[in-house]
Amino acid sequence: MSATKEILALNRFEATDAAALPADLAARVARRQATFGASSVLFYKEPIEMARGEGVFLYDVHGRRYLDVYNNVPSIGHSHPAVAEAVARQIAVLNIHTRYLTAPVEAYAEALLSKFPAPLSNLVMTCTGSESNDLAMRVAEAATGKAGFIVTRAAYHGNTRHVTAISPSSSRTKPVPDFVRVIPEPDPALAPDVAAAFAANLQAAIDDLEAAGVGFAAVIVDTIFSSDGIYADPPGFLKAAVEVAHKAGGLFIADEVQPGFGRTGGGLWGFSRHAIVPDIVTMGKPMGNGFPMAGVVTRPELLSRFCEETGYFNTFGGNPVAASAGLAVLGVIEREGLIDNAREVGAYFKAGLATVMGNRRDIGAVRGAGLFIGLDFIDDGGRPDAGLATFVINALKERGILIGAAGLSGSTLKIRPPLCFSRDNADFFIEALKAVLSAR
Repeated sequence: MSATKEILALNRFEATDAAALPADLAARVARRQATFGASSVLFYKEPIEMARGEGVFLYDVHGRRYLDVYNNVPSIGHSHPAVAEAVARQIAVLNIHTRYLTAPVEAYAEALLSKFPAPLSNLVMTCTGSESNDLAMRVAEAATGKAGFIVTRAAYHGNTRHVTAISPSSSRTKPVPDFVRVIPEPDPALAPDVAAAFAANLQAAIDDLEAAGVGFAAVIVDTIFSSDGIYADPPGFLKAAVEVAHKAGGLFIADEVQPGFGRTGGGLWGFSRHAIVPDIVTMGKPMGNGFPMAGVVTRPELLSRFCEETGYFNTFGGNPVAASAGLAVLGVIEREGLIDNAREVGAYFKAGLATVMGNRRDIGAVRGAGLFIGLDFIDDGGRPDAGLATFVINALKERGILIGAAGLSGSTLKIRPPLCFSRDNADFFIEALKAVLSAR
């Protein structure tokens, strides 16, 4: 298998590409790099300067339109008027921290919690998915008295110090710390019985943490394994893992930052496809359709135990403007039937991609659920082909399509469009992909 790749390196602009840029674009990139320094991350060999977005499309400063098959942040569509109006209306009236009672915040909490199984009845609002996962880890540590966490090989759960430690795909040089154990992703190519293999690997990691004296606090998984390469099937395979975690006295944390809010087409949450009730659920990105907001939902007793030892407060988490954005998102998902659309268009899209795979030797698999699909590129020997993925990403960009990659080796096309994606959009993508692969 190809070497593991850092998630941000999968389709990033590199400084060595600057010499090939047009003079005006090179100047814009230099301006960015002068201020952002080494932290500057841009996509594509030739970066794009974006001007606006609408629905499933983004437009650059030259007016060129791009079909967005990448972004999970504006999940109900770029610049959705319902969200824009809700944010503008609320910020013109009041925006304050959560130490006061405000109607939008309470209304949002009640609306969101109504979408969860009954035991999950407390919400803590944050600003980012990273904050949410960091808080979830702290809640798990307080609840169990243990410090060990288990994640998958190419997991990405955020970028605080604590959460980076459980995000193997973010590390360039450092191994995971002693309190983390890494297990294989639930890939049927590794073991046909996905449920049994994943549960067995989890049990072995738990045993190792206990033997090392660290103890097992929780397993945390993105419920569609986004960064690992998108693994959704078979539905229900996570049940055995939840049972293993609970039997060992630990917790199961469902990271819904990417699969949540209807993306998988099987309900609002990725964990719904597995008929499980996590102990903690974390959310972010699509929660406000681009407005920075995130959250943690858990059982009252777990949150109480954490709050007994920690005076937690988040200045901006749960502000009235964020709550108004979140309410608008929930309303749009329901009114526009976006969960049904994700299921129906996603199935159509996946079937079309499978047809493309059937005619080619360089596509190894197509998998996913709803509008979250992974397509594996392989070489003549059947090995992951990250080079082909990089080529396709940049070639599709030239045809007006934005796409990214995922997986342990960066060889999986990560197909994740806004939930208002149509069959016509899917057809356009499929035809462009066939053309790109045929022309290489």
